[in-house]
Amino acid sequence: MNLKINNRFSTELPADTDETNVTRQVNNACFSYVTPKTPSKPQLIHFTEEVLDLIGISKEEAKSTVFTNVFSGKEILPNTRPYSMSYAGHQFGNWAGQLGDGRAIILTEIEHNQQNYTLQLKGAGMTPYSRRADGLAVLRSSIREHLCSEAMFHLGVPTTRSLSLILTGDQVLRDVMYDGHPEYEKGAIVCRVAPSFIRFGNFELFSSQNDLKTLKLLADFTIKYYFPEIKGTPKESYIQFFNEVANKTREMVLQWQRVGFVHGVMNTDNMSILGLTIDYGPYGWLEDYNPNWTPNTTDRENRRYRFGNQPHIALWNLYQLANALFPLIEEAAPLETILHDYQSLYEADYADMMRNKLGLVTQKENDNQLLHILTENLQLTETDMTIFFRKLSQIKKEESVENAFSVITDSFYTTDAITSQIKDSWLYWFTQYLNRLQQEDTTDADRKLSMDKVNPKYVLRNYMAQVAIEAAEKEDYSILEELHVLLKNPYQEQEQFEKWFAKRPDWAREKIGSSMLSCSS
Repeated sequence: MNLKINNRFSTELPADTDETNVTRQVNNACFSYVTPKTPSKPQLIHFTEEVLDLIGISKEEAKSTVFTNVFSGKEILPNTRPYSMSYAGHQFGNWAGQLGDGRAIILTEIEHNQQNYTLQLKGAGMTPYSRRADGLAVLRSSIREHLCSEAMFHLGVPTTRSLSLILTGDQVLRDVMYDGHPEYEKGAIVCRVAPSFIRFGNFELFSSQNDLKTLKLLADFTIKYYFPEIKGTPKESYIQFFNEVANKTREMVLQWQRVGFVHGVMNTDNMSILGLTIDYGPYGWLEDYNPNWTPNTTDRENRRYRFGNQPHIALWNLYQLANALFPLIEEAAPLETILHDYQSLYEADYADMMRNKLGLVTQKENDNQLLHILTENLQLTETDMTIFFRKLSQIKKEESVENAFSVITDSFYTTDAITSQIKDSWLYWFTQYLNRLQQEDTTDADRKLSMDKVNPKYVLRNYMAQVAIEAAEKEDYSILEELHVLLKNPYQEQEQFEKWFAKRPDWAREKIGSSMLSCSS
């Protein structure tokens, strides 16, 4: 492998002077040098061809022992020094102080086709930021991250990518539900790829330590390489930078809401400064449309990170970033303006996004009421979000209200639960919707095409990942590969995969891994 090394972050920003790999507080440093744990018997399970192309590795090279050794942490690339980032954060709304990459180790930054990418191993061992953990990851969570990163990319959601999935050959002790019953699981490592893994928490750390020198270095570095269009005085640059981050964050969350994705752990240390979906832990996908659902068992009581609250949490997190950047700006008004504008901009974007999901091109006065009634109706009985919106494109303008209703009945989990009152509510909505379609010039065929581009037929339903995991634990990787292929084209019909266009099966309703997940990965 002939990768073009271009380590900007570790060359231009201050390193931790203490190079011992023990858990500790780190000051005045953006990262600490770390050596990955040597796996006993690394075995490549899967790689992503498109990500190979991104970073300049051939398919043949990916099948080599060198590839497996490098991306399992067994061998270090020449002229590189792996490191872990230092950052802080708010976790579930509470200040947690220094956190950092507890089990993520950046191998290097590389340049390919005039783009820079950071290659990061997740699960490669202890770092100074591991706190009480072991820095390792298991096959179960690594499959979920590997599949979901790529699924999100092909859905059109900003995300980090996944290059490879490698078994370490080692056993890792995990208590899946934190109930005092730990068991050994297969260890695994994912190589994540992104332009940068800088988070809100990187800025929060230095601001909280009153280390304004490093805070300024980090902000200037981030603007220089990731927001080069920003010009002006330092103060103007930092304000523009915050505005760009707010816009990118808003767009990311809007796309989550479009496809029914629930991140599960929207702590500020899990928020990318580039507006990328990052850190795939106890995430989940809405099966039935339920704004109050969260997959994360840790959050079950307060449901802070529930689906319907994600736009608000993104704004809350932006407030924390604004506080962190304030010492560089020393003026609250411009930051407050950006934060204030977020809400109205998001509401406008959300209305446009929902109009697209409904196949509406023009804006009409009563659209908000149409959307409001729809979201209320979707909660009257368990209604599969993905199937509902995908089926909706089959409705014709001249359809009768009864026929329109019958088109989407497949999305109901229990047809016996459709009382006459629920049906009347739907018939009322379809009356409004069909009237609204009459006000559009778009043909039925064109509308279907446009709707099918924003309403996926296939998403990585929670049970699908679990089926792949259970097979992989028996060394059968065929379902992993099948899902990987399927999710490359989530908007295409792909009749050969029709079995995956189905509601969550009953066995998955309360199954660990299919409906409930923990941060134990």
